[in-house]
Amino acid sequence: MSGQVKDRADSSRRATKAERRDARVAAAKAAKRRKILYGTLGTFVGTALMIAFAFVVFKKGPEDSSAAAPGASATPGASPAADPNAADPNAPAPDAKFPPLPAGADPALGTKPVVTKGTGTPKELKVTTLIEGKGPVVKSGDTITVNYVGVKYATGEQFDASWDNKQAYPVPIGAGQVIKGWDQGLVGVKVGSRVQLDIPSDLAYGDGPDSRLPGPLRFVVDVLGINPA
Repeated sequence: MSGQVKDRADSSRRATKAERRDARVAAAKAAKRRKILYGTLGTFVGTALMIAFAFVVFKKGPEDSSAAAPGASATPGASPAADPNAADPNAPAPDAKFPPLPAGADPALGTKPVVTKGTGTPKELKVTTLIEGKGPVVKSGDTITVNYVGVKYATGEQFDASWDNKQAYPVPIGAGQVIKGWDQGLVGVKVGSRVQLDIPSDLAYGDGPDSRLPGPLRFVVDVLGINPA
């Protein structure tokens, strides 16, 4: 009888050890599953956050920007960007003193001009001096600093203005880096002048199917300085 009791006790001890071993194995498997699950969830959450962040940042690109650098691919450069109001990432920072008027300039250059629509359809470039400056004359090959407002000639709708970002821009003239209406129309203008450029479409962005800013344009440009070579 005592032998049977001893056998049952030994069997009980062997079962307990087996259970402990099985429990350890089960715990290890559970821990591994949790690690895999948490890793997967972490990756998913991280990816979701990156997508959300990118959506917020890039949603504020062309839709919320107000001015593009002259001479870049938006306005008034040689080939416009998809959105003529898209901000140029290489644009200069806002000027601490805006606008940077040349010495002796007419105080009117410190105020953004009101630009209205034109009449008819311009067939050739027309340059109208609104304020005549007293500085040196712009020559082809000069890089000048300008303020400007650009509107659609037929409607007067503004599509670009350096004023809105409080930035005056350096613009190379006569180098083919801006539209022809600028390359041609700003040569001979004196520093300190405000001029109106009525530009036919063939000297702006054209009327072809690839043009994102078709039709004639009107710019009012303030020539604020000629940059050192």
